[in-house]
Amino acid sequence: MKIAITGGTGFVGRNIARALVAQGHTVAIIARGRDTTDQTIRHLPNASFFPITLDDPMKLARAFNGCDAVAHCAGINREIDGQTYQRVHVNGTANVIAAARRAGVKKIALISFLRARPNCGSGYHESKFAAEEIVRNSGLNYTILKCGVIYGSGDHMLDHLSHAFYTFPIFTFVGLEDKPIRPTAVEEVANIVAASLINGALSKQTVAVLGPEEMTLREAVKRVARVVRKKPLMFPLPVWFHYLLGWFVERLMKTPLVSVAQVRMLAEGIAKPEPPCGTLPAELVTKIRFSDEQIRKGLPQAGPFRLHDLRCCHGTKIIGHPHLHRAFFEMP
Repeated sequence: MKIAITGGTGFVGRNIARALVAQGHTVAIIARGRDTTDQTIRHLPNASFFPITLDDPMKLARAFNGCDAVAHCAGINREIDGQTYQRVHVNGTANVIAAARRAGVKKIALISFLRARPNCGSGYHESKFAAEEIVRNSGLNYTILKCGVIYGSGDHMLDHLSHAFYTFPIFTFVGLEDKPIRPTAVEEVANIVAASLINGALSKQTVAVLGPEEMTLREAVKRVARVVRKKPLMFPLPVWFHYLLGWFVERLMKTPLVSVAQVRMLAEGIAKPEPPCGTLPAELVTKIRFSDEQIRKGLPQAGPFRLHDLRCCHGTKIIGHPHLHRAFFEMP
């Protein structure tokens, strides 16, 4: 089969591309080309690369030509350089659907966020839910995966935690009450997407995708610290402090250590879908635990944050409101 992947150079998209190619399929990788974390993905065997945005349904239809299905992974975690939530998540998804119809695509899998929902005051959450509704009402066969924290090599969770431990002697938790998370290995997300597109699993379903272990953020952070052999002083601080910290580092760092929207997510917890939705069938339930071995596999090269992590050394201009700048958790 031939599968198109929007956001194909991003963390989740490139893992899906590699999984599909490993199974003998052909992929069309669609992305603006801004993510240069893994340049080799553009030259993946049995893959073609289309450096286009989601703004033009005609260009998308040409990229989708001959494809049996689409994995729609494109999304933003902050509004930057004219890329707004409305433009990318809502208008972009509508354009993907229009292009899929024009190209005769039979199935679409959408990567959404676990707690994406309407009328909650977050542009990110609301626009991701609007994208879900566009897909559900498209008339196409679909699968919507509501994912929580996704981790693996090249992510932001392990990357930023590791660099933070090498940079700062302290680590503060969001709020005085621990909230749960369920980290999910990116390879399992890729396998679930492949099952939905190749094997027809989860047809016309919206399901939560969560790791097999529920733990507090405190426990997850301690596991990473243990693996990198660092012992920072760890303690909780009120949510209001983290909102202030998030506001500051969003303006200081290219990829913020913590963001205003992330503070909200962690204050809510990331272990239960909102609104409630379906669950994975037994054959697709995640099994990979957040173990020392898994953490070690995903760690970046050891070292602290450096000057190139600062916005003043990168030349990026942030626009719009501060919801969800990319931080050390990889959100879909």
